[in-house]
Amino acid sequence: MTSSCGPRYVLRESEEVKDGVWTYADSAVFALEVVDTSKRYAIAIALQHTTGYAFQNLYLRIHTRFPNGQRLSQPISLELAGKAGNWLGKCRGKNCEIVIPIQENAFFNATGTHRFVLEQYMRTDSLPGIREVGLHIYEMSTRK
Repeated sequence: MTSSCGPRYVLRESEEVKDGVWTYADSAVFALEVVDTSKRYAIAIALQHTTGYAFQNLYLRIHTRFPNGQRLSQPISLELAGKAGNWLGKCRGKNCEIVIPIQENAFFNATGTHRFVLEQYMRTDSLPGIREVGLHIYEMSTRK
């Protein structure tokens, strides 16, 4: 019997946001080479933001481009603070980090390169306080 200390990541990458201001033009792009379509995955968004970030949440639009060229877009809202205004992530000084699960039991129908584009989808073009955005994809454990 084997045990694991944590998730088995197939993708764990992040991109720094230039000058801590995320604009519409600054999308984060990630790629995953899928070789096994029988596995199930969990997908999460990782963010670093400042305590000066002005909103409780962050709207993203996630674009997925599949190996066959098909494209899927989906808006999502990520909660960064509770109703009382307390940050939900781990904060040290003026910087906070949070990893937010967005999908479990995800699977990929085709082998090949899958591309993910994350763009901020707030009502303002220049969004100060976001320092880094990332995508985590890891294999879900299976039980027999």
